[in-house]
Amino acid sequence: MPESLTNNQQSAGMKSEVRVALSFTAFLASVLLSFSLQAQTLRVAVSANFKPVLESLAERFEKQLEEQQEKQHQKKADKILLSTGSTGTLYNQIINGAPYDLFLSADSARPMKLEQKDRIVAGSRKTYAYGRLVLWDRRASDQKAPITLEQLSGWKERLAIANPGTAPYGVAAQQTLEHLNLWNKLQGKLVMGNSVQQTWQFVASGNVSIGMVALSQLKQSQLKDSQLKDSQLKQATLIPDSFYQPIKQEMVVLKESQLATQFADFILSESSQQFITEHGYYSFSGRHAIARDAAP
Repeated sequence: MPESLTNNQQSAGMKSEVRVALSFTAFLASVLLSFSLQAQTLRVAVSANFKPVLESLAERFEKQLEEQQEKQHQKKADKILLSTGSTGTLYNQIINGAPYDLFLSADSARPMKLEQKDRIVAGSRKTYAYGRLVLWDRRASDQKAPITLEQLSGWKERLAIANPGTAPYGVAAQQTLEHLNLWNKLQGKLVMGNSVQQTWQFVASGNVSIGMVALSQLKQSQLKDSQLKDSQLKQATLIPDSFYQPIKQEMVVLKESQLATQFADFILSESSQQFITEHGYYSFSGRHAIARDAAP
């Protein structure tokens, strides 16, 4: 009799362990499901020149996600949080542990460095656009043509460019001035912004009459204010591509994240690339297909 009771007790114990195991598995599954249904925040570091375009793309992406989630009867509301600055500044933040998930650089050098340091998701470094540089003359009007590149040799006032040490558009500006044999001559007249966005502000505010900025910045201003349609773009002289090394803008995924990968793929999609081209860039695949030195 005691032996029979012992067997029953063992059987009951085994059943209890099974129930506990099944309960834990069910609990774990519910936790994972709950986590998957929670809204996520994607933290994106983006170079100053590309922020306005990325803001628009982020809105489109969020709307697309929302529509997909509604079809699947989910109530997630994933959000994209953008942080902007010069490429050099953002790179230093990432190296020092800033919690970004995705980095859109204005060059290819920093993403390559991050890849070499094993700080990115393998295979995620991709070109998303090529930047274009212009000489913007804030004084120009219908009655006064903008300054030409040839006339820079006799320029007596200040010239705004981005800092070559922190901004890829500054590197392109330096290379342009070196191509024109004016880099040393204009040293005392250069006003450097930490980013190309700050450089644009120098000229837009009237503090500096002319500057080398991104074509995309003038395009963006035109789209925001229709009155600028025939002003800022007419004040710009497109700098030939051959005067500077291609402004190859690359992005990298910094953390394993399905949302980051989805957004990166969205940026490279045909519709997004068309949008990027309309805003003053060459697409990542169409730079050489577009006529060089085409009018803005």
